[in-house]
Amino acid sequence: MRQVLQSLKTGVVEVPEVPCPLVRPGHLLIRTHATLISAGTERMLVEFGKGSLIAKARAQPEKVRQVLDKIKTDGLLPTLEAVFSRLDEPLPLGYCNAGTVVEVGEGVTGFAVGDRVASNGPHAEYVCVPKNLCAKIPEGVSDEAASFTVLSAIGLQGVRLLEPTLGESIAVVGLGLIGLTTVQILAANGCRVIGIDIDASRLALARQFGAETVDVRGGADPVASAVAFSGGAGVDGVLITASTPSNEIIRQAAQMCRKRGRIVLVGVVGLELNRSDFYKKELSFQVSCSYGPGRYDAQYEERGQDYPLPFVRWTQQRNFTAVLGLLSTGRLNVEPLISRRIPHSQADEAYRTLTDDRNALGIVLTYPQAPATQTRTVALPRPLTAAAPAGPAVIGLIGAGNFAKMTLLPALKGCPVHLRTIASAGGVSGFHAGRKFGFEQATTDYREMLADRQINLVVITTRHDLHARMTIEALEAGKHVAVEKPLCLNAEELAAVRAAHEKASALQLLVGFNRRFSPHARRMKHLLSTRTQPMCMSMMVNAGIVAPDSWVQDDRTGGGRIIGEGCHWIDLMMYLTGSPVIAVNATRIGESAGLAIRDDKMTITLRFADGSIGTLHYFGNGHKAYDKETMEVFCEGRVLRLENFRRLVGYGWTGFTRMKLSRQDKGHREEFRLLTEAVARGGPPVMPFEEIENVMEATFAAVQSAHQEQPIKLAR
Repeated sequence: MRQVLQSLKTGVVEVPEVPCPLVRPGHLLIRTHATLISAGTERMLVEFGKGSLIAKARAQPEKVRQVLDKIKTDGLLPTLEAVFSRLDEPLPLGYCNAGTVVEVGEGVTGFAVGDRVASNGPHAEYVCVPKNLCAKIPEGVSDEAASFTVLSAIGLQGVRLLEPTLGESIAVVGLGLIGLTTVQILAANGCRVIGIDIDASRLALARQFGAETVDVRGGADPVASAVAFSGGAGVDGVLITASTPSNEIIRQAAQMCRKRGRIVLVGVVGLELNRSDFYKKELSFQVSCSYGPGRYDAQYEERGQDYPLPFVRWTQQRNFTAVLGLLSTGRLNVEPLISRRIPHSQADEAYRTLTDDRNALGIVLTYPQAPATQTRTVALPRPLTAAAPAGPAVIGLIGAGNFAKMTLLPALKGCPVHLRTIASAGGVSGFHAGRKFGFEQATTDYREMLADRQINLVVITTRHDLHARMTIEALEAGKHVAVEKPLCLNAEELAAVRAAHEKASALQLLVGFNRRFSPHARRMKHLLSTRTQPMCMSMMVNAGIVAPDSWVQDDRTGGGRIIGEGCHWIDLMMYLTGSPVIAVNATRIGESAGLAIRDDKMTITLRFADGSIGTLHYFGNGHKAYDKETMEVFCEGRVLRLENFRRLVGYGWTGFTRMKLSRQDKGHREEFRLLTEAVARGGPPVMPFEEIENVMEATFAAVQSAHQEQPIKLAR
């Protein structure tokens, strides 16, 4: 299928062939009939992409601060690589889609194959959309009209927050697509509307929809006009649907309001407020969030958990349905808002029109009536810089997230590998990464990869809840496996992986405990190899703050941060001792008002079979400018101190004082060098399974110990 993508680095828009997405649980797979280009949002994205690096930095000062903090901890070169990698990521454009359901995901009710639906799917021939972001299109509403649903719902949500009543006077500032649909929604609500803009054609449309208008470019005073429109008292409310960095609009909105008037911001404007304007009138000001309640709530959007209607009357989905109702009765008329109809395959022309013609309003992309083939795997163009396929390790990669693109795939450069297939659920990220790094093909169905006889090494970098299942499937398919940590999320999954591995013990199974392969860790291992006494280890991890609603924090999806990430340093300490963990005692931060997550603020004490002890301080409440990882090892009157995998300092070691690298090296490249060589030549496992198993058992025990507030002994 073809999909519209934009490069954030250059602003170039393309319509490449990408794999068709698979339907997921709680989702609908939809064949697209029409999509609407959002003139405001998408014009802004295209212009941002075409801007210079300096212009991009000026547009996002908060991102610049994040970059400066990262330079302090990770160094200049890794930070620049991360920045350019993010800018290189293609952006799927569009969020106003109308089409027909072709597949219904597991757990979805209320929809059936053949239903016409409006959704926030992108500009693509097929889209996979959560059920709560879809609404059925009534008979009599065309696909083109239905493609305005999501955009109109943005205006509707602003209206709901404004809470207008019959007969009130409302000013709408900014008469783009959202502004003009908002004018009609307010009129349908029984309000008197005055529209304010600088474009004569848009003002004419607003008058057609029943509003009085103010032509600011023609010299009219918007404040005086709005006050006069309201009979001298000031308007009851102002809806701002404009986009400008100027603070003038918010100032004028306050001045044209009556006492105790309301202002709702739907667009993007400067927000330097004049206190006296708001104070004297006791004005209310609110910023509207997209389509309505549920937006950016993963429980609602991704997991399909609806809000009870008696308590949240108007969710995103119910707003979509309300807009479609207005379209079906004719109280919302979008036909006059369509400037051009352009075939989806010529989307680059559509975006040129968008940027060259500032008067363009609704640009509708049309799609072929004959359905496109639902191809799950597509061949990729080989980059000119890619080396010819070489090496007996033939890789299939599942998961094309940031870690894979920024860390893992660069680490494979120079390894004796043949990059065969990359899989991603949505298709776009896999397509981009595959094209960039030289894979032969991209797919959205990883099972096609497992059935490929050419592939002998499967690399898994998906979300954590899929690791165990996919590892078992790959082993059963006769493939070597490298799976990112953690291997699994609980003891039951660990037992299942153990059983699968016992049946395929000749295959390599490596978990992404990469730190043991770093040059610093290997030097420490060498220095400690002559010890005759137990050692004491202290690992300080400044893990950083992760939002409570992140998938990483979710027990079902990410396993929590200790299981998801803490296992790294348990493995590192076990590697340095060369001895398994036999007992674990953990404690976490105490309960406190407003503290949603406690498990990522934990101290874990480990006792090893050789008598050594290790303490892992995993703290998710530190400052990001502080080093993320600091380790100290005390042994026989000597000390080793490892600082953020850049600097190792020795105290009391004969012939060793320090080891410093110009940049971080956490062992990813060495890890895959050893693995791919083992795949090619055979031999013992790069990472013995009993060590992997012990690390996971110790990690599970740490969480259990913290929750039960008692030490846990591991079976030996």
